[in-house]
Amino acid sequence: MPSTSRGLVSLAIGTATVAVVLELADIWVTARLPPSPYTPLPFAPEDVAGTAFPVFGAILVFSRPRLVIGWLLCAGGLAAAVNILSANTARLLGDHPGAWPVVGASWNACTLALGVLLPLLYPTGTLPSRRWAWVVVLAPASVAADWTGRLMGDQAIREWAQAAGSAAMTAALVSLAVRFARSGPVERRQLRWLLVTLPGLIVPWVVGDPVWWLASFTIPLIPAAIAVSVLRHRLFGIETLISRALVGIGLAIAVGGVYVAVTAASSVFLSAVDRFAGLLTALLAGLFFFPARRWVQRGVDRLLYGSTGDPATLAARLRRRLREADPGHGLQAALDVLREGLAVTGVSVTAGDTVVSSGLPGSVGREMALVWHGATVGTLLIGPPERRGFPAAHDERVIATLTPYVAEAAHAVHLTAALQASRERILGAREEERRRLRRDLHDGLGQSLGGMAMAVNAAMLSMRAAPDRAELLLAEVRAGMDAVGADIRELVYGLRPPALDELGLAGAVAGLAGEPVTVSGDLSGLPAAVEVAAYRIVQEALTNARRHACASKVSVRIDRAASLRVTVVDDGLGIRPGAPAGVGLASMRERAAELGGTCTVRPARGGGTEVVADLPCPGQETGQQAGQQAGQQAGQQEAGFRKARQPGAGAARAEPDRVELSQ
Repeated sequence: MPSTSRGLVSLAIGTATVAVVLELADIWVTARLPPSPYTPLPFAPEDVAGTAFPVFGAILVFSRPRLVIGWLLCAGGLAAAVNILSANTARLLGDHPGAWPVVGASWNACTLALGVLLPLLYPTGTLPSRRWAWVVVLAPASVAADWTGRLMGDQAIREWAQAAGSAAMTAALVSLAVRFARSGPVERRQLRWLLVTLPGLIVPWVVGDPVWWLASFTIPLIPAAIAVSVLRHRLFGIETLISRALVGIGLAIAVGGVYVAVTAASSVFLSAVDRFAGLLTALLAGLFFFPARRWVQRGVDRLLYGSTGDPATLAARLRRRLREADPGHGLQAALDVLREGLAVTGVSVTAGDTVVSSGLPGSVGREMALVWHGATVGTLLIGPPERRGFPAAHDERVIATLTPYVAEAAHAVHLTAALQASRERILGAREEERRRLRRDLHDGLGQSLGGMAMAVNAAMLSMRAAPDRAELLLAEVRAGMDAVGADIRELVYGLRPPALDELGLAGAVAGLAGEPVTVSGDLSGLPAAVEVAAYRIVQEALTNARRHACASKVSVRIDRAASLRVTVVDDGLGIRPGAPAGVGLASMRERAAELGGTCTVRPARGGGTEVVADLPCPGQETGQQAGQQAGQQAGQQEAGFRKARQPGAGAARAEPDRVELSQ
């Protein structure tokens, strides 16, 4: 703390200490005076003000030395202590308090600091606007006029001074209402603390002596409320205090009513066992406590906040809205209910590239992560509170109740967006594949078959006249057929590698790697899509290892358990830190994601790169069942062949059609 601030804090603490010492002295003086006719207490409200205001003022100065509010509390409290001590000392000495100038001066200082400047400058330490500067001028002018009237003995001047002082105090209180209407949510919360506690002082003061002594219990609430509102206004709201006070009063009335009712009933029906009636009454009242608390809390919430005050009601409304909305619009419905429950200008959720808003969030009052089953699915942004009588003091309860629904809706939006993107990729890939097949069939096979047809026609025409030319044409047709066969093989290989059908997954991968593949588990009966994905992932991993990583050794391992795990490890250069993912890596991940699996590329132990792909196998059959089915199908085909070869089967060939694709 800077030396200047330490000096200010020491001055404030010294002021509070002097005020407390003066009040202790006044208690000693008061004990020697006759009992007061208007209060049963051994102290006056001025004594409480002279103690409470300086103490809380010193606390404010200690936390915020530059804020004038703490200094006004210290000065006003010290003036109150001086006033009551000097007045009682004058009475003890047999003088009239009005004859001592210090009594009037201290009272004027107290009313100026606490009655005019404090409400006029609270809570920021500045005027609501420049138009209120006349109040700051009028209050000291009234004090000066009062002293002038005292010195001149002019009662008219003193009456004018009193009227001017009352006008200044009234204007200062009106400035609180004006500031409350024009201020933001934070300042309104601070003002609400003071506005709730002020009637405890103003009402006894206006009524006068019959009830003025009651202000001794309410005066400490004013500086305490000011200190709490300035130092901790973001942590606690006065409406929370009101809510809990109403709940406590309601519980006391409800439980007390139950206790009285049960006691009366027990006295009538259980008079013979009266010694157990009290125990029974207490037990029934205790059983009634928790249901009564829930009912009273719900009623208080409805009283203060309307239908939006009950988190259970909000949750039921949100569940109903989510049932009616589709997954894509469920988040919007959840945000609408959350905004109503929190009474804020707007809320929004950012989930990836998707932003969903309800209302106009404007400046962000609060930001929190949305977590769904341990994973962050988005960010919730809450705007500032709306201008209404009681902002939701139950914000934390509302947020705790509704945020899980918002997180679930955000996760649904994320899944919907991912599903839509996947559908778009699948449709795009399918259309691109169709375009490739159409181009290959039209430009390649179509023209080749057309050329062969023309060559066959030419050979037929020249067969008798020029046999040598016909033979040459037929040889060209044969060569064209070989080319067409090669093109068909390329098309078939693009759809599904033939090696998978001829050698199986392990054999096909071994052919790619150029060395045996380590296999754990039975690979028979794998879904075709899983086989192709595993083959293509291994193919891409081998290409990257040999072309980019300059690997000299690559090992491939395939494990089948609950899922199919493919592991490719090389001893190459590895992955450069910060290197962007290429097309090959993205292709491997997309192939795994299409099946609901994952593909991870990471540095291998000892150097190199390790590619691990986990591919689920939904509805997969065991290898034994697949083998049995394959044997049954082979037996059925063999029986069909035998039946087709029996006499009387006709000239038709019953052997299955086969297409020989020669090189």
